[in-house]
Amino acid sequence: MLDNYLPIFTLILIAVCFAIGSVVFSRLVGEKKPSAVKLAPYECGMPLIGTARARFSVKFYIIAMLFIVFDIEVVFMYPWAVLFKRLGIFGFVEMGVFILILLVGYIYVWKKGALEWE
Repeated sequence: MLDNYLPIFTLILIAVCFAIGSVVFSRLVGEKKPSAVKLAPYECGMPLIGTARARFSVKFYIIAMLFIVFDIEVVFMYPWAVLFKRLGIFGFVEMGVFILILLVGYIYVWKKGALEWE
């Protein structure tokens, strides 16, 4: 029984050894010339202004969560689109109900003002 898993364990062992070996080899062979510029944090080519502990508005997080929620729902539409002909009218009605529920949620969020950026 365990003979079936031997190739998997061997592959995992080789991957771990390669990862550890790469890090150790780069530490041993790599050049080390630290400077203030190299050790400074880098953020998209922009110079740092202020502290890294800046506070964001709660609205920022609410909009981010709403984006994720409505974006993930699109993932459920892909299998439906692939099997559209096979599902027939039942699949069409089910997707219509699904989109209607999403639309009601979107209108609710819009009316509550969660999408307003102040």
